Amino acid sequence: MKIKILNMSILLMLSLFIIFNLTFTKASAMQINYSIVVDLNDCKLFLIQNENNEIIKTYTIACGKPTTPSPVGTWKIIDKGRWTKGFGTRWMGLNVPWGKYGIHGTNKPNSIGSATSEGCIRMFNKDVEELYDKVGYGTTVILYGGPYCMMNNKTRTLVPGNTGADVYNVQKILKDRGYYNFNLDGRYGESLKQAVIKFKKDNRLYPSYNIDTNLYKLLNMNPFE
Repeated sequence: MKIKILNMSILLMLSLFIIFNLTFTKASAMQINYSIVVDLNDCKLFLIQNENNEIIKTYTIACGKPTTPSPVGTWKIIDKGRWTKGFGTRWMGLNVPWGKYGIHGTNKPNSIGSATSEGCIRMFNKDVEELYDKVGYGTTVILYGGPYCMMNNKTRTLVPGNTGADVYNVQKILKDRGYYNFNLDGRYGESLKQAVIKFKKDNRLYPSYNIDTNLYKLLNMNPFE
């Protein structure tokens, strides 16, 4: 009797192992097959097949408005769900360190094609459902907004409390220059304030907390011509 129970347990474990591996293999294949590139300036999302770097589908999207920009950078899908209401019918969350951002549907289809969101990427519900079924956890998502994370080739004046890819990039450059020795999290907090003041004093700028045009120039964060 004990041998029979043991054999049944082994069979059950083996079945679970096979199911897990089939699921994992399918998810891994979904990750490897595709990447996503979002051009925030043109409000377009491109689904790219990794095998031959071919764009297989282009979608019109809505992205973050200037006061709440989308998180420029290279991210991964870490969360998926069938959400409702303002998030439409699907949600794909990104691993952005300074906030909750993702690709989702919308109950405001008239916003698609413009920079009107709080930072997330909005899609028509039928489009996001199609995309949701094609991409898996770990899929690379590149949000492009111009050099140095500038939306529409412009810089914004950053002040304490701001978050975003531009804050992240300032942190990175100041860290490379030895002024910022903390985690890169895209949040303008006390540690970045100290770094900005020290950098400004060393370069004979007025010691304010604002990250403005003069500071961008010294950091060589200039819009392209």
